[in-house]
Amino acid sequence: MTRVAFIGLGNMGAPMALNLIKGGFSLKVFDLVAESVAQLVAGGASAAKSASDAVIDADVVITMLPASKHVEGVYLGAEGLLAKIPSKALIIDCSTIAADSARKVARAASERGLAMIDAPVSGGTGGALAGTLTFIVGGEATDLERARPLLEKMGKNIFHAGAAGAGQVAKIANNMLLGITMAGTAEALALGVANGLDPKVLSEIIAKSSGRNWAIELYNPWPGVMENVPSSKGYAGGFGVDLMLKDLGLAAEAAVSTQSVIALGELARNLFAMHSSQGSGKLDFSSIVNLIKRDSQ
Repeated sequence: MTRVAFIGLGNMGAPMALNLIKGGFSLKVFDLVAESVAQLVAGGASAAKSASDAVIDADVVITMLPASKHVEGVYLGAEGLLAKIPSKALIIDCSTIAADSARKVARAASERGLAMIDAPVSGGTGGALAGTLTFIVGGEATDLERARPLLEKMGKNIFHAGAAGAGQVAKIANNMLLGITMAGTAEALALGVANGLDPKVLSEIIAKSSGRNWAIELYNPWPGVMENVPSSKGYAGGFGVDLMLKDLGLAAEAAVSTQSVIALGELARNLFAMHSSQGSGKLDFSSIVNLIKRDSQ
């Protein structure tokens, strides 16, 4: 049986790890939050005392961490995991981080003879729970094939974007567009409601018209329009404002490094930064509609 070390059991990592257990993999897990580890142990995993303990004898190491500094901190340096992971193990980093950080860690792994892919995900917490995530992979095609049996237990779509770091570039581009689209959808709904329209009726119209998009159809930001989405649960859970802000920041960094124009991406970044600064950082990113409604009143 393939032995998997899974490090990082947040809103995304925990259900991903549970789906691997359901898929028949043996997991040893670690997270700084003891309650998260306990949840996985109840699901059939074994608990590690530390990240280093988790990777002992692992065939595959999977990380799902918040940001570039966490990924670099876990893997690099004299006490980093790259010095402790078995030589034939495969490393899969599912975090969304800067492409340069992904390449840096991948180079260090290669220098130690370790195979590594960056495999950020799209699909949100709902996709993580359902096992329908999209994996966007950067790295060698042969390493992706090694990872595929595990990725297929956690996701529905698997794309090979290119060499190391390419998965991160594609994910950042996608999430920049997601932030722009959500802000635009919120603005359109707020405009319609301010002028007397029913938000549910307007959403149905847009969903069948040229403005249709993922936010309007599957993740509507207006409260009461759609069931089982964060907007109908006080914007709890889901993909946090601060996480969207982080990804928009990564897009800005990538744009600077290549002198790319992302005018709408920067505008979306400013909107989410303003929303976060008003105490909404932990709410789902669809709560941006509250900022727009407030500003239009």
